[in-house]
Amino acid sequence: MSLSKKEIYTYRLFAEKIAKGAGKILADGFLKNKNIKYKGRIDPVTEFDLKSEKYIISKICSVFPEHSILSEEGSSIDNNSDFCWVIDPLDGTVNYAHRLPSYAVSVALQYRNESIVGVVYAPELNELFSASIGQGALLNKKKIKVSTEKRLDRSLLATGFSYNISTAKENNLGMFSRMMKKAQSVRRFGSAALDICWVADGRFEGYWEYNLAPWDSAAGIIILTEAGGKVSQVNNQTYSIFDKSILASNRLIHKSMKDCLVRK
Repeated sequence: MSLSKKEIYTYRLFAEKIAKGAGKILADGFLKNKNIKYKGRIDPVTEFDLKSEKYIISKICSVFPEHSILSEEGSSIDNNSDFCWVIDPLDGTVNYAHRLPSYAVSVALQYRNESIVGVVYAPELNELFSASIGQGALLNKKKIKVSTEKRLDRSLLATGFSYNISTAKENNLGMFSRMMKKAQSVRRFGSAALDICWVADGRFEGYWEYNLAPWDSAAGIIILTEAGGKVSQVNNQTYSIFDKSILASNRLIHKSMKDCLVRK
């Protein structure tokens, strides 16, 4: 890492600012009637996804025009830069479209393919999670840590199901069934970014999912690791944001989760 702590901190403050700005756009539209289109059979996008994305990208381009951007809604920019912003302007669109408050803006900065800054902002919950590499994880400017629970049968977990659940080879249904029998319980809130942050904050002991996109996890994984957690693929191999399975935990139950999820 050739960047100074001061540089990284500056990037984090910028990410927090644009995440909150985008969150205001989403909050302003939360209770309004929405123009909903579909990218797939059950994969929606609203005009507020696009407004949030336009805002974030315009801010990045105005301050860091040489940086690359990877975004869910198709406005990616490849500048062949060491820096790449990975953004989800609205994580939890189905929730948002149905006026459920579990949604967030996710903004991450990668440097040479490693997440160095992550911010996840949930406007309706007034929760701003942020982290920068080597500097800890915060919720509303207060440090957070993962839970200390060591037993899977006393652990509350989270998971999710991809939009292509009806056709995907790995659809998570069998794993969900097995884990329900092993863990204290499993919840499904519909926002991967928030699920990972809630592991970081000790509300969940672990989380797993299949068929995520890079913007679903890029911010959350640095927040979790800076809070003391562990991230891997479901089979415990090293994780990158381009992998299709994720296992995130408080570290203490990681092996127990993997053993339950992976068929012998």
